[in-house]
Amino acid sequence: MSDVIAATRERAVLGTSPTRPDAPAKVSGQFDFASDLTADGAVWGATLRSPHPHARIRSLDISPALAIDGVRTVLTADDVPGTNSFGLISSDQPVFAVDIVRFVGEPVAAVAADDPETCRRALEAIIVDYEILPALIDPEAALDPATPAIHPLGNVVRHQRIICGDPDINGEVTVEGDYEIGMQDQAFLGLEAALAIPDADGTGIELQIATQWLHEDRQQIARCLGLPEESVRLTLAGVGGAFGGREDISLQVHACLLALRVGRPIRMHYSRSESFLGHVHRHPARIWMRHHADRNGHLVKVEARYVFDGGAYASTSSAVLINAVTHTQGPYRCENAVVDGYAVRTNHLPCGAMRGFGVVQACFAHESQMDRLAAACGLDVLEIRRRNAMESGDRLITGQTVTSVAPVRRCIDETEALPLPDKAVGHGDHPYSLPGGAGLTTDTTDVVRGIGYAVSIKNLMYSEGFDDYSTARCTIENGVVSIKFATAEVGQGFVTLAGQIARSVLGVDEVVLEPIDTGVGSAGSTSASRQTWMSGGAVKEACELARDSVIASVALARGVEPGQLELLGTEIVDPIDGWRIAMTDAIQGVSVNEEAVYRHRPTVALNELGQGACHTAFAFAAHRAVVDVDVELGLVKVVQIATAQDVGRALNPISVIGQIEGGIAQGLGLAVMEEIVQVDGVIRNASFTDYLLPTIADMPPVEIALIEEPDPEAPLGAKGVGEPPTISSTPAIVAAIRDAIAQRHPEATPLSRVPVRPSDVVDAFRGLRPTDHDR
Repeated sequence: MSDVIAATRERAVLGTSPTRPDAPAKVSGQFDFASDLTADGAVWGATLRSPHPHARIRSLDISPALAIDGVRTVLTADDVPGTNSFGLISSDQPVFAVDIVRFVGEPVAAVAADDPETCRRALEAIIVDYEILPALIDPEAALDPATPAIHPLGNVVRHQRIICGDPDINGEVTVEGDYEIGMQDQAFLGLEAALAIPDADGTGIELQIATQWLHEDRQQIARCLGLPEESVRLTLAGVGGAFGGREDISLQVHACLLALRVGRPIRMHYSRSESFLGHVHRHPARIWMRHHADRNGHLVKVEARYVFDGGAYASTSSAVLINAVTHTQGPYRCENAVVDGYAVRTNHLPCGAMRGFGVVQACFAHESQMDRLAAACGLDVLEIRRRNAMESGDRLITGQTVTSVAPVRRCIDETEALPLPDKAVGHGDHPYSLPGGAGLTTDTTDVVRGIGYAVSIKNLMYSEGFDDYSTARCTIENGVVSIKFATAEVGQGFVTLAGQIARSVLGVDEVVLEPIDTGVGSAGSTSASRQTWMSGGAVKEACELARDSVIASVALARGVEPGQLELLGTEIVDPIDGWRIAMTDAIQGVSVNEEAVYRHRPTVALNELGQGACHTAFAFAAHRAVVDVDVELGLVKVVQIATAQDVGRALNPISVIGQIEGGIAQGLGLAVMEEIVQVDGVIRNASFTDYLLPTIADMPPVEIALIEEPDPEAPLGAKGVGEPPTISSTPAIVAAIRDAIAQRHPEATPLSRVPVRPSDVVDAFRGLRPTDHDR
């Protein structure tokens, strides 16, 4: 028995870190991303977009474009055969604008031409006469009933209130603050791209697309094309990152419409500047919070008001808002709450899903508040968190009981225990060791080192009664095991994990992964930290059904009951007489086809008072940031991030660590550099020259402790790990900057906005109120 276990550990099964199946092609440059795809006879597609944030289309003349040699067709709203609208939750966004454009970048027409240059000329030739309308830019103004509606469904996408316990109770100590979060871009390196291939008879379409949710895309595309869903077939193309930005429709419908019209394959892919206009972003938010506590620092009540700027269309604003308001208390016990949250439409770029999905905004506010509360109570910032740390069995402000494993205190303690940097300020062996880089902008005598902490809670999977499920199929033919699923592989590594699950359950070493397409039932979206739990659960169950079928076949051949046999490692064993057969031998000549649909436990929508078990499960993390700051110049260098994260069970440790490090990079970006800047609704930094991203010179060493307490509710004991690293890393970095400033100026103005700019640091050091700086 021990020999079997030892052999299992050497195999590429759960708990090991095998090489990704797509790794050799990616590192050698041979992997086909969506933008690499082509087909015989393919022509190019491109989209004409509005230059105005809000305008009426008085006339649209496409004839000059059609007169250009090489232009195949030009399409407008009049050419959409089905519904001229789409949307994940509310179908409120037009395929092409009809009378009104509501944001800079709104599609007005699409062209097909022989090459990209002819497409560009055709777009320039289209004549659109616009009547400029007043743009709604201020999300607070969107809440005013007197403000004219910019959309037929109104300016407010959703309002949600939460009343918990005694709304009138007050604490002996209160702290409050106003917080603001800027608009962050997902900044995936692989741009939006697709290849649409029409059926020969024009009655159907095949779309190869970089997306996060094949079946949801198919449903929306079919509705716009006026085709039955079975006539629309989607295959996942190579995806170069997603982070929420590929959950909504971008170019899918345009590519299919053009292909069906010209009867030839259509290639489309965006430039970087168009990508900023063509996908949703993280919601900017304004948050007010007030925390009440007793003199010992125990939370008594939390009050909050959220205003999320959803931009021109709804996308997932409703769900993002719910995540924010239901996470107001953070990973802490609190019996009383009064919370109001609003998601509104403006004439800004549309906002929707991005890693952390509303909880990023809430966490920045509640962790800033916990530091303020610690100071007001005379407590250490970690001690106040320990005193209030949530445990399994505690209630949320929605009345929901936390049934997930909740090792919040362990996250705090193990983060604190991780080693601090061993080099003092300016004594690194790299020219970038000081803030400002290698240009000798500052000196060690002007730099202060700060340390900050933050802790987070994040819901997993979908919420509020959504029918959340995933499908997987396991087939065995002629000794070959194949797994099929529609789970979008966007870089998170499910193509690795699926094989590990199959090997662990079936006791085989060779597993074939079939193409990822709509030829099997939906796997849901690759978002909400859900695929390890959901699609992992589906693959596990499908493989278990296949395993049981093989065991039943062997039992029949031996003339025994199936229950008498068991799979131990790679062998089916009869423990009564010691007989055994290798699983690889047992599957020869066997034909098995098993499909499983995995669903998590049901959830419910919140009622009018914000009560209800609306979430499925939760994961937790803590972060410590060490930063060096020149407080007079406002320069910041993140020196180290340390984190302890509740992962349930590390099914693939290297993949888990990669997710944590990548998530921290995005959290760092939001903390000190990443923001889409819009002035009067016009984006001013739609390039990676002006939209600043962390590089290898900005990313610090990361110390990681994986907290493995398998969650009994999870099919594999594992929790999703992709989002928590992004959530509390941002407030930890800002807390560290505050700490550095306070060492030079204890009465400094608290930083209350991200990203923190150099001018914000300088203003805080001087005790000035935060300024807007034309944001």
